[in-house]
Amino acid sequence: MRLPMVMILLVLLALCAPLQAQTLPELDAAGNGLLVLSYHDIRDDVAAKGDPDAYAVSTQNFAAHLDWLSAHGYHPISLSQLVKASRGEAVLPSKPVLLTFDDGLRSVYSKVYPLLRAYDYPALVAVITDYVDMAPDRTIDYGYRPFGRDDFLTWEQLREMKDSGLIELASHTDNQHHGVQSNPQGNSTPAVITRAFDPATGRYETAAAYEKRLRDDLSRSAGLIEKNLGVRPQAIVWPYAAYNQLSNAIAEQLGMPVSFDLEGRSTPVTRDLHGLARLLVTGNPNVTGLAFELRRNTTLDGTRALQIDMDAVYDKDPAQLARNLDTLIDRVKKIGPTHVYLQAFADPDGNNTADALYFPNRHLPMRADLFNRVAWQLKTRAGVKVYAWLPVLGYELPDPAQKQALGIASPEKDGMYRMDFTKPAARQIILDIYEDLAINSYFEGLLFHDDAYVRDTELTGLAQEGLDGNRTQALIDFTLALRDRAQRWRPKLGTVRNLYAQPVLEPQSAAWFAQRLDLFNAAYDHTALMAMPWMEGSRHPERWLDRLVAAVREHDPELKHTLFELQTVDWRTRTAIPGERLRAQVRRLQAQGVRHLAWYPDDFIADKPSTADARAAMSARNFPYPER
Repeated sequence: MRLPMVMILLVLLALCAPLQAQTLPELDAAGNGLLVLSYHDIRDDVAAKGDPDAYAVSTQNFAAHLDWLSAHGYHPISLSQLVKASRGEAVLPSKPVLLTFDDGLRSVYSKVYPLLRAYDYPALVAVITDYVDMAPDRTIDYGYRPFGRDDFLTWEQLREMKDSGLIELASHTDNQHHGVQSNPQGNSTPAVITRAFDPATGRYETAAAYEKRLRDDLSRSAGLIEKNLGVRPQAIVWPYAAYNQLSNAIAEQLGMPVSFDLEGRSTPVTRDLHGLARLLVTGNPNVTGLAFELRRNTTLDGTRALQIDMDAVYDKDPAQLARNLDTLIDRVKKIGPTHVYLQAFADPDGNNTADALYFPNRHLPMRADLFNRVAWQLKTRAGVKVYAWLPVLGYELPDPAQKQALGIASPEKDGMYRMDFTKPAARQIILDIYEDLAINSYFEGLLFHDDAYVRDTELTGLAQEGLDGNRTQALIDFTLALRDRAQRWRPKLGTVRNLYAQPVLEPQSAAWFAQRLDLFNAAYDHTALMAMPWMEGSRHPERWLDRLVAAVREHDPELKHTLFELQTVDWRTRTAIPGERLRAQVRRLQAQGVRHLAWYPDDFIADKPSTADARAAMSARNFPYPER
């Protein structure tokens, strides 16, 4: 699998204890970890650093990897062993490792296969069947140079390796290893997950046409492998690690119940073998580099996030919009955060609810078909993870009667409009919105907006908060249903939920908001705590932040799950917080053990906070910061 962008993907160490037919023991990262390694080209002449093919590994380093794995107690397994273990028909050895090779390159036969025979190690080879025995005059754009017939495997070579008993075959699709146009602006995203946009008609591919394209391609790929090698593949390796529930379902119907991606670090071995995570081996690592990745504790990695208003990117003038987007990309690249939380809804009146959306959908006006374009360019050009920022309840439907009928009837006069998620019609509309976002856009997580609250005077049909947090849990359950609906099309989404500071500092107020830090941290990957002292009216912001950290530690002692989101503007006076003060606040929080930080707003148009201050406060890079 070739990735069109630089992606830093980490180790996948999930545990695989002896499997039983009905129950699986709890998996423990110190014990029986499943490691799946993803290789591409193996060549003799790979540069130690800076090779034009970032995915190539030298023959010498690859052989050293095999030595290191053997010396450190790893036991190579085959795909068939993995499948049997998942069914409870076999027990995997300790520290199992599955070696995979993507794209069907000739070096698998000339370089890898001899070494596998020498070590007696099994492996899985994922072939793009359209590239096997390709026409002599045909070439493929393989990134750093065109690849031709002699760069890819032949059916004869595949047959020899398969007959050895060491090599099993997986589909890497027949001809979906490319991008297709995904929006009116001309961006391309992976074919497997994209309903292609046709500029001639101005329309997106229909759901039926999209499904047929996938089914025809995967059927052709599996059929060609079976015809030429006499065995039908059990696994699909998705190009660019891009897939969805529909593509997995089609693959399983065609006899491929195992699928691989490159997302995440751990993959428990259960009966469901969809979306197995892999470590993508890049940069030609020696054994020291490989060992570092396998042993690195990624839970210590911190988050640095910028929350970005799409309303600031949007402009009716396409030329100005393009300039705004370039300004955003340039700033994010210079700062180097880990994440961007990107607004997917339009709020031009500033009342904190969605009047329209930035993606095609079934229920609200579309201000512009823009989210997919901006999110993909942030990912590919700025190298950050993009989370879609959406309301949970705050959608102002265009029909006034429907808006009133589906809204929360509140005696309070100071709250924002919210739809009543206990009403089936309202619930369905919001579920549809999240699904439409996922169908039409690429993103890696969700930020649930701060509109998700229910006061104790509202929705009296809901059980009162109580010690169990009934109302808080009801809202949590709804957000997780929204995540699940989006995950039909974007698997393994990360989740972040905004939380007001008051329920943390004054726990008795939890009933007023139906928000609790302990329940949030149990439900989401991170809680974005609104650490905004000026918004809370504090006269001593730094002391207020100290109190907030102390209060958080009562629920999150190691500060693993709580993200502190600072404010960069004092909205009461409409003045910017000085950059030096923001930097000092970040240092103060870090000195107290805070790992995860964000801020809002980030005014990329006016460069406020300044790029220099933003880089010092929110960069995930090591100092000194490289210029870009």
